Order: sequence, then structure tokens, then C-alpha cells
Amino acid sequence: MALLLAAAPALAQERLIDPGPESARETALTVIQHLAAGELEQAAALSNAPKRRFEVLRDYRDSVGEEQFKRSFGRFLSPENRLIAEVAIGPRRLLVWELGEAGGELAGQFYVEVDGKFLLDDVPSRERDELRRVLRRYRSEKKN
Repeated sequence: MALLLAAAPALAQERLIDPGPESARETALTVIQHLAAGELEQAAALSNAPKRRFEVLRDYRDSVGEEQFKRSFGRFLSPENRLIAEVAIGPRRLLVWELGEAGGELAGQFYVEVDGKFLLDDVPSRERDELRRVLRRYRSEKKN
């Protein structure tokens, strides 16, 4: 029961964001453009944990190769793929992408607003955990 009560405030604060100044969309597109160009340092600089983000990106690039790395992120820029929702809990955001070229698979990206600008959210938090549940809910609803 205490667990349910602790989760209730986060659920009550979940809201959809329209494109505009409250949206993390522009930052997400900038990050994706950097990644599609193989610019790991520039993308990592847009994280709230830039050193860790760089290491993760470098490890992924090293495991799949540079061209596959660029393709993996460049696909978000493809016209078949589109941002279908942005959900906020406090300063944190979940961007939900529908990947048309991948059979409509849904992908999520996490951002946080810090000092008036959005950064990739690479720091665990209760709100981010709740946004993961929101992404699972979107995926579950899509399957039904």
C-alpha cells in the first residue's frame, strides 16, 4: 500500500507536451543529427552525464562499426519515422518515436530540463522509472 501511495504523485503529474518551448524535441533532433554524423562528443555534451554517455556511445560504435552506428541513429530522421508523443513528469521527458521502417516499433528517448535547456537524461530517478513504465504502456497499447 505504501508503494502505491508513493507512486501516486508521479502518476498524477504525467502530462502530454505539445511541440514548443516546453518540448525536448529540438534537443532530441540535434542529438540524433550528431549521432547520425558520428559526432559522439557533441551528442554526449548534450547529456546530464556526458562522460558516461560518451563511453556508452563509443562502446556501441565499436561493437557495430561506424557505418552501422550512423545508420542506427540516422533512421530517426527518416520520413517513415515520427515522434508520436512527448510525456512529462516534472522536468523529465519521454519522447516516443514510431519507427515506420521497423514495422511501427516504438522507441523512447529520455530528456531532462536543466537550467532552462534540455539534456539527455542519463541519471536514474524515480520519474525516469515512471516514464519507462509509460513507454511500456504505449508499446502494450500498440500491440492490442
